[in-house]
Amino acid sequence: MPGALNWNDVRELGRRVLEEGESLPLTEEVRTILRRTAREVAIDADEAEQALRTVPEATALLREMTRRIRDGSHRLSYTLAQMYRLRDAGDLEGARQQMREVLAVEVVPHYRDIAETSLEALDAPESD
Repeated sequence: MPGALNWNDVRELGRRVLEEGESLPLTEEVRTILRRTAREVAIDADEAEQALRTVPEATALLREMTRRIRDGSHRLSYTLAQMYRLRDAGDLEGARQQMREVLAVEVVPHYRDIAETSLEALDAPESD
């Protein structure tokens, strides 16, 4: 689906470059992937363009992107589990606080949307 997030290509680049030590091939295809992903993980477009000028800077950009994706995913997964545990125990305020804390630090729009939706769902009346 056009417009849907697909971070598989940047994850694969990260695996090859950051984990296996390959040099980042700064082709137009790779630049396109990095530009798109920068936008999706809340990295300023001008900052991304500046980084795409050299392989070391583009590699640092890739490292930051993969960090934001990985850390945000882990943070959100853990927090959602905590939120559900607290909600199920009847501690709605504690559950809300979990999401507020994520929103205080999360920069990736996709993860922020999930946290905001989860927070709103805590206040929605249950339907049986």
